[in-house]
Amino acid sequence: MALKLIANYSKRLGLPGYSSHQFSVSVETEIQNINDLENESSRLYLTLQKSVDSEIRQTGFVPTENYGANGNHLTKQNGTNNGNGAWKCSEKQRDLILKLMEDNNLQKGDVQSLALEMFATSEVSSLNKLQASGLIDRLIEDHGGKSNRRGTTPIGRFNGKSR
Repeated sequence: MALKLIANYSKRLGLPGYSSHQFSVSVETEIQNINDLENESSRLYLTLQKSVDSEIRQTGFVPTENYGANGNHLTKQNGTNNGNGAWKCSEKQRDLILKLMEDNNLQKGDVQSLALEMFATSEVSSLNKLQASGLIDRLIEDHGGKSNRRGTTPIGRFNGKSR
């Protein structure tokens, strides 16, 4: 009695601009003896892995960082004015960062120091969407997303010390 052996190998690679691509290969074969299962499985795995690794090297189209922002699919990756000045993040993210700074009486230098600590850049406007999201999360975590009623910046992570 023949036994059916089905093998699948898949790989997904992350690409610039929060893109990725994936390639998968499947094969179905028959083996006559259950004792051949381990050797045949290993052989199929190595064969499929080599095939996928060989093919996935060709990435094809890779969108720029701002691809699709504001409905524009032809934006340039660097120095793009996507409706929010020279900022690389979304307009909503820029507005929220500025609102958090205003509501919590945060100085530009404090936020730049935080960006430097988190992303090795002090230019908040150069943060991409993912980085801006992380900065916003951190600002909300540190300041609760509410106004600081005393009008001072609480001692916290801005100066490298934990609370």
